[in-house]
Amino acid sequence: MICFNKITDIFCIVDEFCKDFENPTKSFLLGNPSKRPSRMSKSEVITIYLLFHLSGFRCFKHFYIYYVQKHMTKEFPNTVSYNRFVELMQSMIMPMTIFAKTCCLGKCAGISFVDSTPIQVCKSKRISRNKVFKNIATTGKSTIGWFHGFKLHIIINDKGEILSFAITQANVNDRDPLKNEGFLKNIFGKLFADKGYIGAKLAELLFLDGIELITSIINI
Repeated sequence: MICFNKITDIFCIVDEFCKDFENPTKSFLLGNPSKRPSRMSKSEVITIYLLFHLSGFRCFKHFYIYYVQKHMTKEFPNTVSYNRFVELMQSMIMPMTIFAKTCCLGKCAGISFVDSTPIQVCKSKRISRNKVFKNIATTGKSTIGWFHGFKLHIIINDKGEILSFAITQANVNDRDPLKNEGFLKNIFGKLFADKGYIGAKLAELLFLDGIELITSIINI
């Protein structure tokens, strides 16, 4: 469960990040900014979303309605409706992603694990009717079968902390992100993966960068 004495610390870190993020990105925003300020700040929205992942709740809707709005009124006195909060979260995707990339990653200790998971945007029968990600999402195959959407690629350390992550289209090969220097920044030592990452050229390429790709069980 959440430690209330940590909420202020998390909010301050997020708030400082939002200030640093907002100033240089104002000139790149499309459209005119709303004249009516939101009841909740960007820092509050991101903080609540982070707290959800630390709370142990499995359903965000229950967490927001039955925990935040009932037991955290002192910390967040100006909460909006659940539907409005979902809209605010959607507008926070870019700052939340950059915050996760810059402030929430763990440290590599020489033992890491890489894998991918599908992000399905619609069922296979509805691909032709999908409008939200039309011409962006693609169809690919994972261990659970064919799906339409994207892939989330993640590297974690031996403690389960995220070291790096990337989102690609569904038809991208699992090995392709490992050829990107940005995805493997600060990764070294042994990198464990499943058989989907087997490739002699890839193993040689990673070895030159100080990474030993292990895709099979080692018998001692």
